[in-house]
Amino acid sequence: MADSEKGQQGGSEAPDKKTATATAVKPRSSAKPKPKQLPPYNVVLLNDDDHSYEYVIRMLQSLFGHPPELGMVMAAEVDSRGRVIVCTTHKELAELKRDQIHGYGPDQLIASCKGSMSAVIEPAPAP
Repeated sequence: MADSEKGQQGGSEAPDKKTATATAVKPRSSAKPKPKQLPPYNVVLLNDDDHSYEYVIRMLQSLFGHPPELGMVMAAEVDSRGRVIVCTTHKELAELKRDQIHGYGPDQLIASCKGSMSAVIEPAPAP
């Protein structure tokens, strides 16, 4: 078979250098701006005389996932200092967590307890 016939019948002839194309790889651009971080807010639990340590520990575990040991440390701090930061996050989640504290309900261990603890949110220093 002649060389011209091999090309027409799909022989194993190497492709013509003129028809081969090279794929250019674009380098990754590191100039893409990173998304701006949302400013941090602290959720601050405020002290009162209507709630037990057990209530505070249970609430912090339920709402924030804090282990009982950390809950005890935070309960002692809110009792001694009048306030404790229980969470630092972006504003929307901080507002939600504050509202969850307000809606947690009364302390069943204290008969005179009428409702939930109080909390506020405040801007936190940027990391």
